[in-house]
Amino acid sequence: MKKMFFDRKRIKHKVDVRTRKVLSKFGAFVRQTAKRSMPYRKQTTSPPGRPPFSHTKKLKRNVFFGYDENRRSVVIGPVRYPTKTNSARVLPALEYGGKTDHLTAGWITIEARPFMEPAFQAELPKVDGMWRDSIK
Repeated sequence: MKKMFFDRKRIKHKVDVRTRKVLSKFGAFVRQTAKRSMPYRKQTTSPPGRPPFSHTKKLKRNVFFGYDENRRSVVIGPVRYPTKTNSARVLPALEYGGKTDHLTAGWITIEARPFMEPAFQAELPKVDGMWRDSIK
């Protein structure tokens, strides 16, 4: 009689494993796309609306992703890094625009130079294919 019913524990485990795998794969793709969008240039700033230039490659090296097991979701983006300026304000200002402090100029306004949202949107159409046939 038991064979007629789903083994809920086994199915839940498979779904959890596949969810982690699919979301981690998606996180890796978004991370790579975001990193590739930031070209190396000696020029100091990119045009507003375009991803920032990577003159020190510090920003590129600090873009990561991680699977949040409690929420069953993936978190993707740059982490704060040790710097004389406050990266907690600089990173959101780069993505969305805003004010931040600068070493020599004091408080400055930065126009948005998004790099995470465009990367996310570019990879989003691939998610359906990642889920397809993920649970067998």
